[in-house]
Amino acid sequence: MTQTMKYYGTGRRKNAIAKVWILPGSGNITVNKRNLDEYFGKKTLVMIVKQPMELTSTNEKYDVIASVHGGGTTGQAGAIRHGIARALVQADGELRPALKTAGFMTRDPRMKERRKYGLKKARKASQFSKR
Repeated sequence: MTQTMKYYGTGRRKNAIAKVWILPGSGNITVNKRNLDEYFGKKTLVMIVKQPMELTSTNEKYDVIASVHGGGTTGQAGAIRHGIARALVQADGELRPALKTAGFMTRDPRMKERRKYGLKKARKASQFSKR
C-alpha cells in the first residue's frame, strides 16, 4: 500500500482561519468542498489564492484542499494564500526564500479594532458641543 504525502499549513488573515492540505495531483483547488471559482465569485480573489503556486510554478504539481471559516471573502482568500505558502514550504523547504520575499509567509496582523465604551464605534464619538 502506497501512502501519498499530505502537507498541511494553517493560514490566517483578519478573522479568517484556513486549514490547507496539499497533495500530489493535477492542480485542482477545492475550498469548503466546492470548486475555487464557484466559492470565490471574483477573479481577483481566485488570483490571490493561486499566487504562491504560480510564483513557485507548482500549479500542476499539487492539489489543494482548503477548509476556511470566519471573516469575509477577501480575508478568507488571504488566509488560504497564507496556508498554501506554509504547506508548500513543508513540502519543499527550498521554496521558502521565494515565498518570503513575495510576502506570502508573513501573517497579515491587521485586525478590526475593538469598540471602546463611551464611543459609537472603535474611534467614532458623538459630535462635540460646548453647550
